[in-house]
Amino acid sequence: MRSQNLNMRIDPQTKSRAEKIYSQFGITLSDAVNMFFNKSIMVGGLPFELTEPLYDKETDEAIRQADEDYKNGTIYTHEQVFAELRAEAKKIIDGASK
Repeated sequence: MRSQNLNMRIDPQTKSRAEKIYSQFGITLSDAVNMFFNKSIMVGGLPFELTEPLYDKETDEAIRQADEDYKNGTIYTHEQVFAELRAEAKKIIDGASK
């Protein structure tokens, strides 16, 4: 069967992350896109359920930053985390009482 080219725009970080995941399975992005299309055809639509994001953007960013910190060897104790949370809460409370 003859193949056709498909040009698409994707943010470089997303592409890189996807390539890293798919390479663990020994497949390329092209393979993954073909698998996605074929599965879509088999199920007659998107091959997954669309739902609202589990977290908002702020929480997603905090999770991403925590993951990055962990990978870089930056680890915070629970005492440090709670001290920072208390300081932030105090700022909010002090600001609300003015």
